[in-house]
Amino acid sequence: MARFSDEISPPRVLMFDWHGTLVNTSDAMFSAMEDMLPQLEDLGLVERLLPEDKCLTPDDARLVRYIRVYRRLHPRILAERRVSRTDIFNAIFGDDKDARLIAHEAYNQAYRKYFGQVRPFQEGVYDYLEACKEMGIKLAVATNRNREFLDTEIRTVDSGRWANLFDTTVCADDVTHYKPDPEIMLKALDNLGLPADDSAWYVGDSFVDMITAAHAGITRVFYNGACWEPERIESWFSHRNSPHAILDSFDDLMSGLDLLSRNHPQAFAVEPETVRPPYHPPPEPPEPRLEADWHPAVAKLIRPAIILFDWHATLVDTLDAMYHAVDDMLPEFQSLNLMERMVMPEDSKTPEDARLVAYVREFAALHPKVKADRKISRTDIFEVLFGEDQEAKQVAHTAFNRHYRNHYGTVKPFEPKVRDMLEALRRLGIQVGLITNRDREFFEHELGAVEGTGWAHLFDTNVCGDDTPLRKPHPDQLLLAAHNLEYPADPSVWYVGDSTTDIIAAKRAGMTAVFFNGAQWDLPWLNKIFPGTHQHPDKPDVVVNDFSEFWALVLACEIGPAG
Repeated sequence: MARFSDEISPPRVLMFDWHGTLVNTSDAMFSAMEDMLPQLEDLGLVERLLPEDKCLTPDDARLVRYIRVYRRLHPRILAERRVSRTDIFNAIFGDDKDARLIAHEAYNQAYRKYFGQVRPFQEGVYDYLEACKEMGIKLAVATNRNREFLDTEIRTVDSGRWANLFDTTVCADDVTHYKPDPEIMLKALDNLGLPADDSAWYVGDSFVDMITAAHAGITRVFYNGACWEPERIESWFSHRNSPHAILDSFDDLMSGLDLLSRNHPQAFAVEPETVRPPYHPPPEPPEPRLEADWHPAVAKLIRPAIILFDWHATLVDTLDAMYHAVDDMLPEFQSLNLMERMVMPEDSKTPEDARLVAYVREFAALHPKVKADRKISRTDIFEVLFGEDQEAKQVAHTAFNRHYRNHYGTVKPFEPKVRDMLEALRRLGIQVGLITNRDREFFEHELGAVEGTGWAHLFDTNVCGDDTPLRKPHPDQLLLAAHNLEYPADPSVWYVGDSTTDIIAAKRAGMTAVFFNGAQWDLPWLNKIFPGTHQHPDKPDVVVNDFSEFWALVLACEIGPAG
């Protein structure tokens, strides 16, 4: 889909973005991001995340929500590896320059552990750049990289061949502001004694690059090395900042320069075709992520008369308090005589569960990756650690509650329009209830605190962990909720939850099990945690990734057959 505007002028200088355009440093970049994002709370940046209704795109809003809840990148971003940290920080902090600066500085600290992992973005980049130099075009790099990283990466990439390739390089710490401020590009042009006009091209792989070039008043060339679909690229830009050219490869760049040389015979020192390297293919698109799509035909679902919801990580986010309390209580396992009551690692359901058990046995702490992922609840942790030992789990829950008193109170809707969804369900005549392993002491406070006014009026019943002798995954709480509503426990009662524990409880209660995939597990992972084996038979009846999907599912059942 390579294209060039008819009005494009021949370049006197080609300025390039670094990562994602000339080189691939994804391994180092994503490792640093995964180290940095869990620090958002300590950096005071969680509250400075852009409100979802202020985000530019629905994808940006989902990214903000995911990072706010889980402090890590959305799995699709990790799978595709198409976006840069600059794109991420601009998406989640918007125009808050101070927040972006704090984030960039924290990223740079993390990046020091990983930088140097660099390779050309596509085959033949060096040959194409050498050809441009022979044509008399100046070459520059203008990047949000810090100088210490860029200089090392230039010396490292391609066995050091790039060391003398560029006429100037400008980094983030050479100027005051990061892109999308145009200062980096303007300084590069100033270093070369060239004007900021259409004879200066900036070649970059992101929306931010094109916006920055527009601010600088120079020619915008989008390098589609990430293989975005044409419609996706078009959706990002207005007529004021859309690219003057779109390239799928550096061979496309040479083709565009060759076309310009025919229309402007004196533009270059030599004809592009005389120095053009042998053809090198464009980058390959990323492997598609296997999305979770377990929706059965709607007709197979019983129309809901009652919908019961899990609380934490389904309707609301209380992860900060939960993980703080788990951190505090695990060192007490020895004094609580819980160490010897843990299951043996080899008896665990998955290899990941086995590693969790082994780590807690050795260190009396959660593995750092478990805390970084923020995808598993304390109930699931205790299920993994203690299996069928109900007494041990009860001791663990009691210890957790003691520490949770020091942290609970901060509670936010998991998604912005959860209240609207709950109110709409009631307008459909569906009764709504809550099931939580929270003790009532904590739950009542959180229910009254959410959104400042509380949500107590939205539910017809609620059942807490200390309301029944056994907590989830046993069905007692779900059965009590149905009893409270004077309704039989059957598939017309849906239970919506985010954990394996929730699904097991729903299936044991004879209800429809709806897995809320807020953590965005992909299909291979869901198949792993719900194997459907004789030992672990319980699987969801349906998987929804957010409440918009859930709402559509409910409406489809409302107009479909009752069962």
